[in-house]
Amino acid sequence: MVDHRASPGLPEDIARWAGYDPKQTGEGKVYEVDTLKCFNCHGHVVPNPFRTRERHSYKGHYVCDHCAYLLSRSDYVHIPLSKIFDNLKTQATLGSSPRLLTSQ
Repeated sequence: MVDHRASPGLPEDIARWAGYDPKQTGEGKVYEVDTLKCFNCHGHVVPNPFRTRERHSYKGHYVCDHCAYLLSRSDYVHIPLSKIFDNLKTQATLGSSPRLLTSQ
């Protein structure tokens, strides 16, 4: 959601560049659009309606361009984000700096 109820809004050229409808991102407007959630990094992407390239997927789920590049590398080892969070929680519980306990 892009909320311009308390701002001057986006200039028309910038709104078009970002893939937004300029009529919906002006002063006092609220622009809502469905987003895509990356399966790998859990980032959210506003889909560009003018995109002609295929969208990437991993195990049937959307993957952003950055993560698609990482997944395509032969040396990439996939670790689910939830596993990374669990590791950080465990490290914080042990009272150690996350940098001390990593094997990389």
